[in-house]
Amino acid sequence: MTAGSRLIVVGVDVRNAEVIRLGLGHGEDPTTLLAAHGWQVQGVLEVTRHSVDRHVLIMTFAVEQNFAPPQTVAALGVHRHTDDETVTFEGEVPLRHQRVAAYAVVISSAGMLMTQFSDLTGAPGRWGLPGGGLEPEEAPDHAVVREVWEESGQLIEVGELALVRTSRWVGRAPTGRLEDFHAVRVVYRAFCPEPTEPVVHDVGGTTASAAWLLPADVDLLALTPGWRSILRDVARLGSLEVVTAPDETDGPDHHHHDTDADDRARPQM
Repeated sequence: MTAGSRLIVVGVDVRNAEVIRLGLGHGEDPTTLLAAHGWQVQGVLEVTRHSVDRHVLIMTFAVEQNFAPPQTVAALGVHRHTDDETVTFEGEVPLRHQRVAAYAVVISSAGMLMTQFSDLTGAPGRWGLPGGGLEPEEAPDHAVVREVWEESGQLIEVGELALVRTSRWVGRAPTGRLEDFHAVRVVYRAFCPEPTEPVVHDVGGTTASAAWLLPADVDLLALTPGWRSILRDVARLGSLEVVTAPDETDGPDHHHHDTDADDRARPQM
């Protein structure tokens, strides 16, 4: 859970000097926010907890000044459910919910680590990267080590931060509550020095299974559209040899909630 967390976006220039500091509002994307203030993102540097107020997360980006006229800040595109079960009642207002989660592209001599979502999620049987939500005051790089162990039994060494991605949708949570959901995903690169047969320790949770796969075979999995897009972005950064061809589920009009389905667990019955 990340209830009460506040997100701060910081831009630093080529001299590593801070040039801008902004709060990230609900439904906003840090890259878009910085661009609206005249700064072009060159890459993400780190996501850390504030040294004093541990409820604050600071997201630091390398930026360059963009001398073109800045554009108006635009919120993330909102995907909306169209199922009958998401019909709203008179006077019902979506509850805003922001969730920060940490994930890892884990590589070892055995291949690339992937996890399969359980039927407690909105995408049972589909696959994505290991990881999950931050505990209160937990640092993202610590969270991803914990989550990978819980979901696969693997001990990893966290490397550099690969990217930060955000998405937003409005619809019914598994509890039936109408939500305006803002997902912030922090994705690291990681290495597992001693890979073992994956074992899910968090039995009864959102992970059904885990597996080591050859990177070239990852695209054969039933990936959620969100994770397919993220893996494609990581591959474009030159740090991953994985094929991520688009499939028929890519795009906002096909089960859009699958992009964050692994972020949303149904309550135990």
